[in-house]
Amino acid sequence: MRVSREQAARNKERVVAVAARLFGERGFDGVGIEDVMAGAGLTRGGFYKSFPSKDGLVETACRHAVERSGRTWDRLLARTDDPLGTLLESYLSAAHRDDPAAGCPYAALGSEARRRQPSVRQAFGRGIAAAIGKLAAIMPADAEGQRRERALAALAGMVGALVLARAVDDPALSDEILASTRRALGAAGRGESPADIPARAAR
Repeated sequence: MRVSREQAARNKERVVAVAARLFGERGFDGVGIEDVMAGAGLTRGGFYKSFPSKDGLVETACRHAVERSGRTWDRLLARTDDPLGTLLESYLSAAHRDDPAAGCPYAALGSEARRRQPSVRQAFGRGIAAAIGKLAAIMPADAEGQRRERALAALAGMVGALVLARAVDDPALSDEILASTRRALGAAGRGESPADIPARAAR
């Protein structure tokens, strides 16, 4: 049966969305074309009508995941009076830790991206630059000269904490990593010293 141009476009979108989730969950090398097409409810034969190779799918899926992450941040930041606190609570949460398929692509795939084609690293680079810009914009106004520096440190801390929280086999330690990083980054964003963190956390 001949597929219309509109249906072909919808099929491609579905394949990309499924691939982004599977790559986030299993990594690039843990997912085959058959896995993606089966997840999208399509046959393998249709794959090469949309993508020249798996590398082509990896690139497109990475762009999709990066854009999805950016939209998630935008939604969170648009509906709160405490943007930094809200972002930290969402990002450094048990729900995010336990769902890498739908979560941050930098934490799920950052270590693998450096071994992929330049276009994948470019997609990650653009997304990370945008995330730094969003973080810098919500840092306190009295930290004007340090906003970008604090944003860079915050993003590195957020991604690193999520990676570590997923890596350990002790649930209590995993929760502790997330909670401690939330408090530390929240205090740093407010311009507080490390000595202020225990007192604030206890209130």
